[in-house]
Amino acid sequence: MREQLRLSGVSDSAIDDAVLILSELLSNACRHGRPLDDAPIGDGDVRAAWRVDDRGRLTVEVTDGGGPTRPVPSTPSVTAKGGRGLNIITALSEEWGTRDGACGELTVWALLSASHRREDFAERITAPPVSALAELDFSEALGALDDLA
Repeated sequence: MREQLRLSGVSDSAIDDAVLILSELLSNACRHGRPLDDAPIGDGDVRAAWRVDDRGRLTVEVTDGGGPTRPVPSTPSVTAKGGRGLNIITALSEEWGTRDGACGELTVWALLSASHRREDFAERITAPPVSALAELDFSEALGALDDLA
């Protein structure tokens, strides 16, 4: 993927974001989707694709055999070990969505500008204030950090 995108003139920061988006989409497909072609669990496939259009926009997509629900960003707790993938995709992409296909297939896609700058991510994501981390038992010791922001 990296080499193909580099040859297409995509910036390194956009390539990094595209690789992360692809990783998140593949993880979600493996965890929540069914395999393509009605294969038994563990024996099926998912399909990944990417392309750069004539306006320089990059689309990354993953197709699986569908699942019982549609992807929706969640609001995981601070200590949760998962549930942030679609939030990451939302922050890194201009937009994302789903497309239903033949035989119940589901494609999840994300669109980003090939000239996208990684700094945009930091501007769109903010950490919770330290005072909101009371359950971790160090918020009182670090509470003064909120006053510095």
